Amino acid sequence: MDAREVGERIERELMILTRNRDVSTPRGVRDGGALDRSAYVLLSRLEAQGPMSIPDFVDAFGFAASTFTRQTSALLREGLVERTLDPAGGIARKYRITDKGLARLTEQREVFVTGVADVIADWPPERRQRFIADLRQFNTDIERISGRAWPRPAERGVEGERGAGV
Repeated sequence: MDAREVGERIERELMILTRNRDVSTPRGVRDGGALDRSAYVLLSRLEAQGPMSIPDFVDAFGFAASTFTRQTSALLREGLVERTLDPAGGIARKYRITDKGLARLTEQREVFVTGVADVIADWPPERRQRFIADLRQFNTDIERISGRAWPRPAERGVEGERGAGV
């Protein structure tokens, strides 16, 4: 199989994965309670990195400033983020996740984590660990090529031991 065919197969599986994630979200969470994908990603980034300005979002994601102005405005209206002074003393205002935003993010993440745990419940530990390692490698290679790394917390291995695994 050549690189093109592999790319096509991976693209298809990633598209289906995205669809399955959306479809598997319980209806109550989807209908008004769920964060849309962009809100989930922005709140996750704020949780991981701390307060960010519009230029910080542009650098992190590579989209136009107008995209983030629109998205952060929606998050502000919902009370999921707040504008604050730059903790480092800069002139740009920063966006910080609120307690409400963190609660919504945590609630939705728990739904996703539970769904993934259900899918892999019967997988042997070695397969789980390999899957994590392969996904991590795929994502870090994308980040390396794009020059846009995602901040990651210290991680636990499959069996929950600090420092084990990936």
